[in-house]
Amino acid sequence: MTTELAGSPTPWSYLFVRWLFKFVLKIFYGTIVVENVDVIPPRGTPCIVCANHSNSLTDALLLVTSIPSRKRNLLRLTAKATQFGKKTFTSWLIESAGTVPIKRRKDHGDKDVDNSDVMQHLMEALELGDAVCLFPEGMSRYHPTIAPLKTGVARLVSDVLSRNRHNPDFEIDVLTCSITYMHRQHFRSDVLVTFHSPMRFSPKNNPELLVPIDYNEVRSLTAKMHQQISSGTLDAPSWRLIRIAKLAARIYAPLGTTMSLGDYVRVVRTFLEAFKLAESPRPDTSSDGEAAPSEQVAREDARIVQLGRELKEYQDQLSRWGIKDDRVRRPISCPVILYRIALRSIWALILITISLPGLLLWFPIFVTTVIAVHQFKRTGPVWDTYDEIAQYKLTYGLISGLCIWLFSIVVTLPFAAFTAVLIPAAMWMSLRWMEDAVSAFRALTSLTRLLLIGKPALQQMREKREDLHHRVMELAVGTLGLPEEPEIYFAESGGREKGRVRGRWASKAKYFSVRRRRKRDWNETLRLYEMDYPDDD
Repeated sequence: MTTELAGSPTPWSYLFVRWLFKFVLKIFYGTIVVENVDVIPPRGTPCIVCANHSNSLTDALLLVTSIPSRKRNLLRLTAKATQFGKKTFTSWLIESAGTVPIKRRKDHGDKDVDNSDVMQHLMEALELGDAVCLFPEGMSRYHPTIAPLKTGVARLVSDVLSRNRHNPDFEIDVLTCSITYMHRQHFRSDVLVTFHSPMRFSPKNNPELLVPIDYNEVRSLTAKMHQQISSGTLDAPSWRLIRIAKLAARIYAPLGTTMSLGDYVRVVRTFLEAFKLAESPRPDTSSDGEAAPSEQVAREDARIVQLGRELKEYQDQLSRWGIKDDRVRRPISCPVILYRIALRSIWALILITISLPGLLLWFPIFVTTVIAVHQFKRTGPVWDTYDEIAQYKLTYGLISGLCIWLFSIVVTLPFAAFTAVLIPAAMWMSLRWMEDAVSAFRALTSLTRLLLIGKPALQQMREKREDLHHRVMELAVGTLGLPEEPEIYFAESGGREKGRVRGRWASKAKYFSVRRRRKRDWNETLRLYEMDYPDDD
């Protein structure tokens, strides 16, 4: 490996953008968990970072802030050319971070576009030892599945290796990354960023990638990238499958199970892959002419498909009632419900009262972002606009937040030094108290609904859940190989990693954490109602 490569120097604007949005992202998202940082190639190693692309500019900002500066001082980004040259904060942000513009056919009437200068720039950056970020799906999409990957990354690897075919020590890494949003556009939801072991290529070890190249080699490398990215996130053909997979995971590992965000996503993905496989058509014969799948496999598929249908019916009923599965799992007597309603009411009132001064500072920010997002949604259909909602919330929230901070300093000018620290601290504490207040209010409304539903209907649902639980556990343990006792297994196997959900009363630690809310449910956001997924229509 060539040791002289040190990479390009870090522009001050890039350092500023990374610091600023690391702060903003930690406010917008409740928990950002980054896994496998140790596999990131060190500075000076030519590296192409590839990830799934479902949240527009937010994906790039997450990668920039998730890669530690001790590992890589600079991640060169790419963005669609239409984002450049505008008199907007977003355009300035993209250009100041050293982002490279890429032309897309869809932005030029599906006509051929010339990106040869861009590719030349990226190759030169890689030869300096830089890391380049590319999203091989080609565009950001509000969809539950990963789009077929473009072959641009594989062709770039081939071109760089071919340019350095006479350098036996030259190596280039392809580092794939999976980004999983619990609810990508919602305030205080959670994100998992998982890096995978890099694929390393050199002219000496990979002569098949040198020009002239067999296009099958390009397809093969692209397929490997797709497999790695898909293996770390939820990749489904429909929101319905993700919905029932999350319910199956919740029944298997009920609310309160001590799980990290990474463990939770992997359990959901295990169920998701089972439902996907069961619903996918099986060929009559295999590619090498072997016999069709056995009747036993067909029966197993039918059993899983039927389980999925019944899980959907069960979740639909829970959504109509406005309660969680945990309310059905653990029956509560009427006196206990009334007692808890009174307790939650008092607790929610106390938290709202103490957070009110800070919420007055948050109010202009909330209003600004709501208006901006509402106006943006009107510019196009869901599939073409919803992937940029988080980007708009981050941008307008940042600008309006800075205006509130500066205005407070000007108004209290004699005490500006004190106000400059007090205002952000008050806003943060009020946000943390508000999170717990909203959680208490959600519990209050859920308990109230239990009284309205009545015992007979709940008992009927409980019997249905017991049947579903038996079949989910049979699938999880007998077919998918998941641990038989998840509550014990995940409590013992996990460490003290970030994003780990503690048990009751936060594993006997303090109930309230200033840094982040200790969630028992990774689907929780700062909403007064439980989050669901859109219809696939």
